[in-house]
Amino acid sequence: MPATRMHDQERLAKLADYVAALVPNNALLGLGSGSTAEAVIRALGQRVARGFSFRGVPTSTRTGEVAGSVGIELVDFNDVDQLDLGIDGADEISPELHLVKGRGGALLNEKLVAVACKRFVIVAASEKLVTQLGTRLPLPVEVVAFGWEHSAVQLAKLGIRPDLRKTPEGKPFVTDGGHYILDCATGPILDPELLSVAIKLEPGVVEHGLFIDMASEAITIDPDGEIQTHSRVD
Repeated sequence: MPATRMHDQERLAKLADYVAALVPNNALLGLGSGSTAEAVIRALGQRVARGFSFRGVPTSTRTGEVAGSVGIELVDFNDVDQLDLGIDGADEISPELHLVKGRGGALLNEKLVAVACKRFVIVAASEKLVTQLGTRLPLPVEVVAFGWEHSAVQLAKLGIRPDLRKTPEGKPFVTDGGHYILDCATGPILDPELLSVAIKLEPGVVEHGLFIDMASEAITIDPDGEIQTHSRVD
């Protein structure tokens, strides 16, 4: 008999419970943004209610609100030197564990926190696994609002196609840092490291969604509910 496929919410809950159980007591934790990270945060909140203790650094206003609502103690990022563990989602995950992130709009804070983590774990549905970055979704690039159209022109010269992210009301989407996001169609990215450097050299660019050599491991769940841990393939 073929395995019964799980509903997306069931998969997310199972994955979140699994990952939350891996977090050690009294850890200093980086809390990612987005639906998958929020599911893990809520699962961690259930552990807090049973006496589990840890402190967290949120990567977005939304994450901070969710974490606070489930009783997680939050600390200011400036008050810590290093985080024991970071947990976050991703939009694309390559075999080398290079990532594309930023669909939730918190990529700048997420990258700052990821760099400060001793161990950075990505949690995602198995559909996020790709053979090559740039094949599922556009690459988010965070730019200053001033002269964003000029930044878009310069990015287009790199062979990518920027499109200003907008709210449902048709206004520019604004990040927690007050910046805009250009969602850039790249096609398959042949050299993520090279593109990463080239984008960052543009003056109006604040940050981009390529996370190169940052993830320690990725934990995924497939449509049948099987959880797998992926290590980096160099």
